[in-house]
Amino acid sequence: MPEQKKEFALSNFTPYEIKAGEEYMNDAQVEHFTQILQNWKQELMEEVDRTKEHMQTEVNNYADPNDRASQEEEFNLELRTRDRERKLIKKIEKTLDLIDSGDYGFCKACGIEIGIRRLEARPTADLCIDCKTLAEIKEKQLGV
Repeated sequence: MPEQKKEFALSNFTPYEIKAGEEYMNDAQVEHFTQILQNWKQELMEEVDRTKEHMQTEVNNYADPNDRASQEEEFNLELRTRDRERKLIKKIEKTLDLIDSGDYGFCKACGIEIGIRRLEARPTADLCIDCKTLAEIKEKQLGV
C-alpha cells in the first residue's frame, strides 16, 4: 500500500513579527511572503518529481486483474493529486506576479489590506475576509 500523501500546509515558516507603525507590505513583508511562496512552489515541484519517478519505477504488469486494477487506481489517485498541485503551482506563480507588480496583499474586490495573518494562513488569497465571505454566500445561494 502506498504511503498517504500529505496535503501541503504552510508550516515551515516563522510568522512575521509586525512592528508598531510599520507600513503594510513593506520590503520585509514582501520578502517574507515571496520566500513562503517560493518554498511552497519548490515543495510542490519536488513532489511532482517524486510522483513521476514512483510511477516509472513501480510499473508492474500484474497477472491478477485485481492487482492491476489496484495499481491503476493508485496511479489515478496520484495523478489527480498532481493535477490539483499543478493548478496550485499556477496560482502561486500568479501570486508571485502580483508581488512583482506591487499589488499583493490588497483585496481585488474592494482594495483594502488583506492582512498579514490571513496571508500567512493562505498566501494566495486575493480577497479580504469580508469579500471572501460574501463571495461564498453568493456562491452558496446561486449554487455556482
